[in-house]
Amino acid sequence: MFTPATEEKLAFPRKHRQAKRVKKILIATRCALCYDYGMNKLKVAVIGVGHLGSIHAKIYKESRNCQLVGVCDTNPNNLKRVSSHLRVPGYTDHQELFGKADAVSIAVPTVLHHNIAAEFLKASIHTLVEKPFTLTLKEADDLIDLAHKNKLILQVGHIERFNSAFAATLKIITVPKFIECHRLSNFPNRSLDVGAVLDIMIHDIDIVLGLVNSPLEKIDSVGINVLTKFEDIANARLTFKNGCVANLTASRISDEVMRKIRIFQENTYISLDYKNAEASVYRKIDQKITKEKLPIEKEQPLQRELESFISCVTNKTTPLVSGEVAREALAVALQIQNQIWHK
Repeated sequence: MFTPATEEKLAFPRKHRQAKRVKKILIATRCALCYDYGMNKLKVAVIGVGHLGSIHAKIYKESRNCQLVGVCDTNPNNLKRVSSHLRVPGYTDHQELFGKADAVSIAVPTVLHHNIAAEFLKASIHTLVEKPFTLTLKEADDLIDLAHKNKLILQVGHIERFNSAFAATLKIITVPKFIECHRLSNFPNRSLDVGAVLDIMIHDIDIVLGLVNSPLEKIDSVGINVLTKFEDIANARLTFKNGCVANLTASRISDEVMRKIRIFQENTYISLDYKNAEASVYRKIDQKITKEKLPIEKEQPLQRELESFISCVTNKTTPLVSGEVAREALAVALQIQNQIWHK
């Protein structure tokens, strides 16, 4: 005859077994959800993990909207440092990422941009190419055609489009009359396979072309080489059909770092400091000049750029700086560069 105490003792193992089964089910469900979440996230990789590429990889690794599945570099020291730090697989051959990644960032020397990007586009992998887009317009056209043919996102890394100071002034800029850009930096010891025009001035070329809604009529440029065989200091004056003039100065051997743009239009002067993410607007009102410092939510431009790339791939939308947009800036940069070299 069972007493209540006996029944309780017999029931305890049964309850214990049921609790263990429930726990196993919960663990399995959680693992399945995590696996499904990881499977559904965009898989990205970074090709070239030097200074800039390593930052790409870190941002992707920390993003909640994608999964970093690998990094690639032919330099074993760079590869080991980044892959071990981020705890992701490292590859010396970028072709090993075919079938593993849905999208890639390419941050290799400019001379390699076309060939590597073309291989990924042919493998149906969405591609972000760091600036400058390519070395020639023919190479740029080839990548644009490949992206269209395979219905892929092709974005180019013109980071200033994602600078919060620039974004804050877009609604104020209407019809610029005169634009002045200064982009000065210390000698970088990197990106020395191109001159200052393709290395740094191209940022301001892209911004100016985006602001001035008019055909370019004339280019006057000068430049000199100092520490490399390419131009290290350059100045270009762009004259547009609507009368707007843009004066661009770039130096990569400056003692100070400056990234500023000043935009003059009817009764308004806008001053932007990309480096410090600051913007001020001066207006002429009743024969007086007023100053307004724009409130800016400071964000990392590169993070905004990469998140935008992820979003474009995920939602199948056109990038802010598509291959076609980057080609326009490249065409002007090459004209300036060739004019300097011919002189």
